[in-house]
Amino acid sequence: MDKQFIIKELEQILLEGHFLIDEPLKNHTYTKLGGKADFFVTPSTVEEVQAVIRYANQTEIPFTLLGNGSNVIVRDGGIRGIVLSLKQLTDIYREGNKVIAGSGARIIDASLFSLQESLTGLEFACGIPGTVGGALYMNAGAYGGEIKDCLESALIVDQEGDIYRLPAESFGLAYRTSNIPTKNYIVLEATFNLEPGKYEEIKAVIDDLTYKRESKQPLEYPSCGSVFKRPPGYFAGKLIQDCDLQGKGVGGAEVSTKHAGFIVNKHNATATEYIAVIEMVQREVKARFDVELEREVRILGED
Repeated sequence: MDKQFIIKELEQILLEGHFLIDEPLKNHTYTKLGGKADFFVTPSTVEEVQAVIRYANQTEIPFTLLGNGSNVIVRDGGIRGIVLSLKQLTDIYREGNKVIAGSGARIIDASLFSLQESLTGLEFACGIPGTVGGALYMNAGAYGGEIKDCLESALIVDQEGDIYRLPAESFGLAYRTSNIPTKNYIVLEATFNLEPGKYEEIKAVIDDLTYKRESKQPLEYPSCGSVFKRPPGYFAGKLIQDCDLQGKGVGGAEVSTKHAGFIVNKHNATATEYIAVIEMVQREVKARFDVELEREVRILGED
């Protein structure tokens, strides 16, 4: 389909400035990696999200959802078609003991909002860098808590552009996974069922978890966060450390010397180099311990 025709069509759907052409996705990923998106769109309303999805379906334009890019690697060739970002859907508000957060809001901000409202249950999320939608997508968790512990329901749009509110049990939430990708759902809003608590106690927990995160994780370099899922009976970082892989890498990407479970973009790495380090780690851990490390991070796009 003609590019100029698509641009004119998108101009009818989205507000001015809410779509970009040939946008470098390294500007939208935590790793600072990734080639260009043909069309990078940022709808500001649920209705615009619906319209974009229906337009992509009607015209058979390839369609990819991208959160805030915290748990994803985009290949150097970029992504064809429409890349949809929900970063405009950031409202967070309270109803009784429930916190309702837009998909594009940071889960950290939902956690801090809960603190301000003296509601307990989202403290574990105070250091998770992804969006609310991304957190549901992978049932994000940290420090003994995970999304499924407090999620009550979510507002979703399906691949036909229809909107539903579904209870938490509809999403098959398990360790770092859900059925959201297989059902082609896009999360628009999440409702968390929390409990009244004491501000000082909630803040103490958040301060402690924040200290642990900042002292142990290599936040000074771009990265995708924790690369691998925890293999049964092991810790991924310990296995990688025991393989003496810290500080080793390919090109500008290397295994962090601060936390072996992280791979950092230390010297203007390419996505190809970053992925090569992931594969190197998987090979070494398999060879030495006969343990298969499964990626937690998603890889999108073309070489």
